[in-house]
Amino acid sequence: MILKSLSLLNYKNFDSKSFVFNEKINCIVGNNGIGKTNVLDAIYHLSFGKSYFNPVATQNIKHDTDFFVINGDYIKHDASEKIIVSLKRGQKKIIKRNGKAYEKFSEHIGFLPLVIISPADRDLIIEGSETRRKFIDSVISQSDKVYLSDLINYNKIVSQRNALLKYFALNHTFNADTLDVYNNQLSDYGSKIFEKRAAFLKEFIPIFKSRYQAISNGNEVVDLVYQSDLFENNLNTLLKNCLNKDKSLQYTSVGVHKDDLHFNIEDYPIKKFGSQGQQKSFLIALKLAQFDFIKKQSGDNPILLLDDIFDKLDEQRVSQIIKLVDNENFGQLFISDTHADRTEKAIKHVHQSYEIFKL
Repeated sequence: MILKSLSLLNYKNFDSKSFVFNEKINCIVGNNGIGKTNVLDAIYHLSFGKSYFNPVATQNIKHDTDFFVINGDYIKHDASEKIIVSLKRGQKKIIKRNGKAYEKFSEHIGFLPLVIISPADRDLIIEGSETRRKFIDSVISQSDKVYLSDLINYNKIVSQRNALLKYFALNHTFNADTLDVYNNQLSDYGSKIFEKRAAFLKEFIPIFKSRYQAISNGNEVVDLVYQSDLFENNLNTLLKNCLNKDKSLQYTSVGVHKDDLHFNIEDYPIKKFGSQGQQKSFLIALKLAQFDFIKKQSGDNPILLLDDIFDKLDEQRVSQIIKLVDNENFGQLFISDTHADRTEKAIKHVHQSYEIFKL
């Protein structure tokens, strides 16, 4: 799969900008604040229908304009594919494939497999469990539509159950039968989500460990440990056992929406006990394992975006990543950097065609 060209209209800091890309390596270079990361984010937007860096959709519209349009032309399985993402203030975002709008954005997820490695990935280590759950869900959802549908339904029911608990508290009332309906639905969807997360991690963790060893050249033992309430009991039982707690809190305190993924080095949290270099290697290994997993599931080489890695990583780690691109198992690569000379020096060692775009 190849992104042939990209055009932006009123997207973030761009009035109007177009690119025709190399099928292997593309370097977006320029000073800080000029929009390098925004180009990569636009490519991410085409795959996921949203920004990687800013969840508030309207904030991706250029100041003093009313809309943005991102247009991408792809080649996938020898066929041309045109994807357009557009948003107008006060209206819903639209994603079109070959002129036809998707009814549900979830139908588009996984069609254009993509992995991004960015300084923002550090949130996976320093932020709360929601960030790590989103990582798991993002990887699985790119190849499993049923999982994504179950997840959307589960989250919807959690919101409805929480609203019901608040209603009970405000009105000093309680209806066990109504709550049981939500409990049964949550248990059904939750058990499916739990089983798929557990199965995914069983396959994913060995890939991750192998990538870490290759990148770090170290002897440390790293691990990912899945934490879920559902290891203790089925969700229906857990919900009934926590009923008084949930009534007091006015929200659902147990379930797969509380799952977490612990990042460990030598059996200790990498957040507290890992050096900066170890943490960076950990995150890159995590993302490259994501690449490997998605490729295996989809049969396509995901597009790989490397955002500002030269400023954030030492030369050894950068060269390790660049060497990976020399492998035919990788497809199209996009790199952003502040120094054109540094970028070109690094990619000249790779026996692939490349293009440098100076902003």
